[in-house]
Amino acid sequence: MRTTTRLTGGLAVLMAGLALTACGTSTTEAQDDTKLSNCRTASLKWTLVLLGKEKGGSRGDARLTAVNKGLDACVFNGYPGIEIHYGKAESIDGAGHGHAASFPLAPKAAATVDVHYTPRGTKGAGDWCVRQGEAVVWAPRDSDRTVVPVLDRHRKATVIDACGETLSMAPPRHAPAGN
Repeated sequence: MRTTTRLTGGLAVLMAGLALTACGTSTTEAQDDTKLSNCRTASLKWTLVLLGKEKGGSRGDARLTAVNKGLDACVFNGYPGIEIHYGKAESIDGAGHGHAASFPLAPKAAATVDVHYTPRGTKGAGDWCVRQGEAVVWAPRDSDRTVVPVLDRHRKATVIDACGETLSMAPPRHAPAGN
């Protein structure tokens, strides 16, 4: 017969604190992070940069970056939203894959998300394609939206020519201030 031991009360809190300290995070930092508010679309500076087509593949790559331009830290809590519109009604929407961990975003620090799409003319691309020089983006858990230009690697205006119903997004990751 298998038995299970459960920690109760103060012992559970002590063990959780020891585990956080062992991982290099103090319980004070963990508590402070929970007091931060979610990042808001308006307090982030957004860029969408096309990185090109993967070598020999059928996938285009882009990077969506959000830099905290506010004076206070906030929590980047999940996948951001992204849509590339074709007219007023139709769009290709971003869809996150995998678990998106929450992390604090200090002033001037960035959250980056790798975005993958199927370029027009690629085998299996289908007929539904959107060619656009801008995208609509928003912070996780925020309803406000903003429009950002699509840029090339040299930060010059360009267009994304994506096909299909979704843009595939990798989980967001943290980039320190100044990157």
